[in-house]
Amino acid sequence: MSSWPSTKARRVFAALKRIGWRHDRTVGSHKVMKKDGWADYPFSFHDSEELGPAILAKISKKTGLQPEDL
Repeated sequence: MSSWPSTKARRVFAALKRIGWRHDRTVGSHKVMKKDGWADYPFSFHDSEELGPAILAKISKKTGLQPEDL
């Protein structure tokens, strides 16, 4: 069983900012996030979109986000 809860994209975006990611630029509808020591991450979700456990696990692998960060 996954430890990730389904969460709105706006909450995930805010959590990324709290753990040190910053919104660098917007390319089309993607918000490109930056953090020193990590590859850029294109956050491509609308604020009200519900993100499930599978996509949150994928985001976690590329950003270091943890369930307790939400």
